[in-house]
Amino acid sequence: MEVILLEHVEKLGKMGEKVSVKNGFARNYLLPQGKALRATEANLAVYEKQKADLEARNKQLFEEASKLAESLKGYSTVLIRQAAETGQLYGSVTIRDIAAAVKEAGFAVERRQVFLDKAIKDLGVYQVKLNLHPEVSQTILVNVARTEDDAKKQAKAYENN
Repeated sequence: MEVILLEHVEKLGKMGEKVSVKNGFARNYLLPQGKALRATEANLAVYEKQKADLEARNKQLFEEASKLAESLKGYSTVLIRQAAETGQLYGSVTIRDIAAAVKEAGFAVERRQVFLDKAIKDLGVYQVKLNLHPEVSQTILVNVARTEDDAKKQAKAYENN
């Protein structure tokens, strides 16, 4: 299915581009989220009329994300979890846990903005990427420890490496 992107979509294209995607991706994600329009002559005319507004909205979102990224620079959070003597967690730390900790600290970060390859299952300090905007991302540190004292020791060891 051919669609016209109404905003920058990572790994797909920039705003205004006409791209070909699978039908299900367009119907289930791009169209309902308002990220794209079907590539028809009528929709192309609609896009041209809205182009200035869409670019202004995208610029505003980009600036807000840039400010948030700047305020998150150097940010780290500590998550206290129970773990075995080997350092393996009894549960895992997921995207939801990280997003909640960042939001609790006063930053406007949603769960879908946190990028984690796989769930964290061991104690330690991890770098987690936040995709705040398709063109803006920031890396934060997540320190998973048993106690506050252990977290301080892990942070100090991480800084020395």
